[in-house]
Amino acid sequence: MSSEYQTTETLDVKGQSCPMPIVKTKQAIDELEADDVLEVVATDSGSMSDIQGWATGTEGVELLDQVEGDGRYTHYVQKTE
Repeated sequence: MSSEYQTTETLDVKGQSCPMPIVKTKQAIDELEADDVLEVVATDSGSMSDIQGWATGTEGVELLDQVEGDGRYTHYVQKTE
């Protein structure tokens, strides 16, 4: 896993399944400032589509990247406003 993003915070939701990765991601994003990047580390394969769908349908956030490897799914979400 390589991080080319300057992450502001890392959220560990390993071992949690839907909907908790989304719920905790939203809570963490709400605490950040505009342009901050949240790194979300999950073990639930469903988080790939769940976080992508959430980011697409949510104003003020942008999904920058998703990385899959070693049984982990890492998401980079930027708060845009």
